[in-house]
Amino acid sequence: MAGDSGVVFPAGPDGRRSTASVGRAVVADALRPVDPPGARAAEQETNWRAGYLVHFRRLVEAGLGDPQAARAIAGAGLAAVHDRMRVAAGGAEEPLATLGTTPAGRALTTVEVGGPAAPEQELSLPFRGTRLRGDDLSRRLDTWVADGVMEPSAAEAVRTVAAHPEWLAVPGRTVVVLGAGAEMGPLTALLRWGARVAAVDLPRPALWRRVLETAGRSAGTLLVPAGRPAAGDLAEVAGVDLVGEVPEVAEWAAALPGSLVLGNYVYADGADNVRVSAAVDALTLRLQREHPDLALAFLATPTDVFAVPAEAVEHSVRAYTGRSRPAKLLVRPLRTVTAGRLLQRGYVPGADPGVNDSLVPQQGPNYALAKRLQRWRATTARAAGTTVSMNVAPPTRTRSVVKNRALAAAYAGAHRFGVEVFEPATSNVLMAALLVHDLHTGGGPAHEHPWQDEASAAVHGGLWRTAYAPRSALGLAAVLGLGAARG
Repeated sequence: MAGDSGVVFPAGPDGRRSTASVGRAVVADALRPVDPPGARAAEQETNWRAGYLVHFRRLVEAGLGDPQAARAIAGAGLAAVHDRMRVAAGGAEEPLATLGTTPAGRALTTVEVGGPAAPEQELSLPFRGTRLRGDDLSRRLDTWVADGVMEPSAAEAVRTVAAHPEWLAVPGRTVVVLGAGAEMGPLTALLRWGARVAAVDLPRPALWRRVLETAGRSAGTLLVPAGRPAAGDLAEVAGVDLVGEVPEVAEWAAALPGSLVLGNYVYADGADNVRVSAAVDALTLRLQREHPDLALAFLATPTDVFAVPAEAVEHSVRAYTGRSRPAKLLVRPLRTVTAGRLLQRGYVPGADPGVNDSLVPQQGPNYALAKRLQRWRATTARAAGTTVSMNVAPPTRTRSVVKNRALAAAYAGAHRFGVEVFEPATSNVLMAALLVHDLHTGGGPAHEHPWQDEASAAVHGGLWRTAYAPRSALGLAAVLGLGAARG
C-alpha cells in the first residue's frame, strides 16, 4: 500500500498526519446536525485512543428516534470524511473529491481466467469438516436461531437462496470484489457457483497465485486487472494499489461487462484501514456516475454498536435471568471486585430497540471509523434507491483476529458466554449466500429506519443475544480462553 501518497490523512502545521484529530472531527461533524452536545463532547475528547468508544455509541443512539436523523448523521459523516481526507501526489495535496475526475495515470488490461468445473447446483455450507445441504443445512440454521447466533431473518434468507440454486451464479452481473484475497470475501464461493468476478487487490504475487489457483479450478470467470500484458506469470503483473490508484480502478471497472456490483471487503491495519476505506468511497461515487444501477455490497463487523430488535433484547433478558445458580453466585463477587465492570446485563428489560455495544477497545478508533464509513455509505445509498447488501458477519477466526493475542483469547473463551466464533470457510460461504439473496431481492426487505436495515439478516454469532453486555464479559472470556489454550 502506498506510504505517504494517494489517499492520506491531512498534514498538520507540524507536518504530522494525525489520525486522532481527523477521527474526532468526523464524529463531531456527524453528530452536529442532530446532537450538538454529543458533537462538543467528541471535539473535546482528550484521549481519543481510549475514549472513542462512547462517541461511536452516541452515533447510533442519536439517530434512534427518527430515521431522518440517522440518515443525517450518515450524510454528515460521509461529508466530513471527504472534506478532511486528502490525495497526495508530487509533493502536493488535493481534496479527496478530485478523485472523481482525475484521469488514470496508466491503463489496466483485463485478463480472463476460468476453470473446468461445473457450477454447483445447490447451496452447501462448509461446517466442521462436512458440507451441510438440504435438510442438514436447514437444521443447522434452526439451531443457530434457537441459540441466538443469528437473527431469524438471516436463516430465512439463506433458505430462500437454497430454494433458488439458479440464483447462485448471479447471472447478468459482474461482482467487483475489492479485497480479493480477503478471508471473509465472497470470491471463492461465487467462483464455485459459476459467477463472473472481477478481482481487485494489491500487486502481491503470492496473493495473486492463491487467487488464480482458486479461479483455475472453479466454475466461474475471474477478471484480473494487470498493468501490462501477461506474457509470462500473470501473478507478477496482476493487481493495483487502490489507495494510490482510484482513477485507474474506476476506469477499468467501468468498462467491465454486465450489471456491476461493487463489493467492499478491504482491510488494512491501523490508519491504512481508514485510507483504503476512504479510497473505496471515492471509487464508489465515481462509478455511480458511470453506472447509475451500480449495486453495493459490504460486510459489517459484529464488534460495533447496533440497534437491535426487541426480540433480541428479550432473548438476552431470558438468558440473564435464567442463569444457573452457580453462575449467579459467581457474578456478584466478580462485579464487586471489578467495581461493576464485569458481567453487566446486556439490556434494560423492555428496550425496543436495544443498543448492543460490542466495540472492542483493542481494535481501535481507526478500525471503528473505517467500518462506520461503510455503514454510512450503505445508509445514504439505500435512501437514494440503490440496491445495497450489507449484512453483519459473525465473529470469525481470521488471520487479522488471531494475530491479536487479546482478541484471539477472548474468541477462544467466547463460547462460555453463548457466543459462537466461526471458521472462515463457514463465514464466507454464509455471507456470500446472503449477498446472493440481496442481489436477487433488491437489497432485501425495505424498512422504515436504517437501524432495521442493519439488523436484518444479521449473523452476529450471539453477541446481540448473550446474557451480558459483550464488553463486560470480554476480559473474563480472554482469561478463560488463555486458560483453555494452556491446558
